[in-house]
Amino acid sequence: MLTKSELVRYERQIMMEGFGETGQAKLKEAKVLIAGAGGLGSPVAIYLAVAGVGEIRIVDHDVVELSNLNRQILHWDKDIGAAKAESAKEKLQQINADIKVEAIGQTITQGNILDLVGDCDLIVDGMDNFPTRYLLNKAALKKNIPFFHGSIYGLDGMVTTILPPETPCLRCIFPQPPPVETFPVVGVTPAIIGCIQATEVIKYIVSMGELLKNRLLLFDGLRLSFRELSVKKNPKCPDCSLLQRKA
Repeated sequence: MLTKSELVRYERQIMMEGFGETGQAKLKEAKVLIAGAGGLGSPVAIYLAVAGVGEIRIVDHDVVELSNLNRQILHWDKDIGAAKAESAKEKLQQINADIKVEAIGQTITQGNILDLVGDCDLIVDGMDNFPTRYLLNKAALKKNIPFFHGSIYGLDGMVTTILPPETPCLRCIFPQPPPVETFPVVGVTPAIIGCIQATEVIKYIVSMGELLKNRLLLFDGLRLSFRELSVKKNPKCPDCSLLQRKA
């Protein structure tokens, strides 16, 4: 499965106990949907690309603006006005020419979400709004695939890993969306949260370590501290309760 070049490129992670060539081959075979090519999607995509995830599909309808550049590290000054999905694809292919990157410049809607996910093995949440996150959550439930949630505000962030039908879904954890607003953010916050999401994705694909299931990890950048909250299924959840009854 792995070429001589790939064995050299990934040798430092292949040498990890529990990883090996088998784990690397799993990464090569994986197909990941990253929803959003912004602050969260950028570090997620970069570290999944350098880890050797075989196929990355990035969905983002937006174009690069100057105000994005303090945090959306896949985009540079030269990209202002360009489609974010295409800008992200360009950088990722330069980072690792051995992987396949697909750029889709569409708005995620209830009508197209299942087609956008397609045959992807998992979904990574790089969005900045909860209505779209709820659509991703429903798609993960419908397709019975993992959903890796991350969100940020200023120097704060949250991460959890949702494994249908085993764990609470996003709607169980956040029954109501927060108010819509233009929120503050320092670039290091999505970098930290995105790296944690990427770590979870790699662990899931390779089948190693303990995932953030049934746990919400909270990051406080001002105090530089982490804490965990236990989360549970809501038996009356409008999104996953039907799955719970079938399980």
